[in-house]
Amino acid sequence: MIKQTLQSAILLSSASLLLASCSAEANGDIPATPGVDTADPFTIERLGEFEEPWAAAFAPGTETLVITEKEGTIKAYMPNGRTLDVSGAPEVDYGGQGGMGDVAFLESEASSTLGSRTIYLSWVEAGSGGKRGAAVGKGQFTCAAQSCSINDLNVIWRQDKVSGKGHYSHRLAFSPDGEYLYVASGDRQKKQPAQDLTNNLGTVVRLTLDGKPAEGNPFADQGSPTDQIWSYGHRNILGLQFDAEGRLWDLEHGPAGGDELNLVERGANYGWPVVSDGDEYSGRDIPDHSTRPEFSTAAIGWTPVIAPGNYIFYSGDMFDAWKGDALIAGLSSEAIVRVTIDGETATETGRYTMKRRIREIVQAPDGSLLVLEDGGDAGLLKLTPRQ
Repeated sequence: MIKQTLQSAILLSSASLLLASCSAEANGDIPATPGVDTADPFTIERLGEFEEPWAAAFAPGTETLVITEKEGTIKAYMPNGRTLDVSGAPEVDYGGQGGMGDVAFLESEASSTLGSRTIYLSWVEAGSGGKRGAAVGKGQFTCAAQSCSINDLNVIWRQDKVSGKGHYSHRLAFSPDGEYLYVASGDRQKKQPAQDLTNNLGTVVRLTLDGKPAEGNPFADQGSPTDQIWSYGHRNILGLQFDAEGRLWDLEHGPAGGDELNLVERGANYGWPVVSDGDEYSGRDIPDHSTRPEFSTAAIGWTPVIAPGNYIFYSGDMFDAWKGDALIAGLSSEAIVRVTIDGETATETGRYTMKRRIREIVQAPDGSLLVLEDGGDAGLLKLTPRQ
């Protein structure tokens, strides 16, 4: 098994792997899968700089890109190239992996003639006794030529609060019909809660657009918070997207090895921390997925890790040959990783070096790619095909 052949290397470098997967340390020498496309396909234009950006999304029907910054600020990158501060951001608990998180909009509002758009945000909020957890809020986003604001922001969902400052996940995705909100809730580095349905850690939850447990959830008859849960046994999900067929996929960090792209199915258990194709950072073995067939397995996994930031399923015309492929922002891999889906399996088909950790990737309305680098003085880059 791959994991066994790498065990001696993991024992010698567990600390560096931990940093590569979860921190801001760079590790750009992680190899691509043999045989994948590594040619440089991009012309890169630097549009601006941001401080610790974490997520970005276009306000539907506009060319305004809303960008969250981890320390708690929100910016709007305008079509004219200006960057505006967005007022009305919530107070966040900043530190470790915590702070401002995801931003998402309802695509059904793309043709709205109203000046505002419904906005969903995730962030980390403090609790009592040194505990903290992710929250999701819903409000109204308004942007004019000189100012942008978020109004009437109300918390609609909360992650169970525990100690520690890691593995919040708090990625957001809407079902293709626009009826349901899916939220990734990480294991908060506590491991065992991911196998315990009496809490919402280590899960994907499925909610109404107002944050209530959605009808038809697999454990709907078991009370709160179990009635929120769609799937469980997850570790730290940093990407949550629907493909063109309407199927939900998640992209999550493994420990020392074992990053995963999973097809997320109703009621499925993905096995963490009982199984993983990675090992503990200490070098202690974790049984492989293949040893426990009752758990759902990944469509593709990575050892060494790529440490994903986020990903998209590309649907534009500018990179026409990539339609339907997953394009992954790589942190430790310092690359954009391209994955082709065939049914319920996946294959890495491209890895394109960016020479810096990439946190976020977004498809622009014209089909170009916008990516955000990780950390301080992080560039917003526009990628178009190299001629």
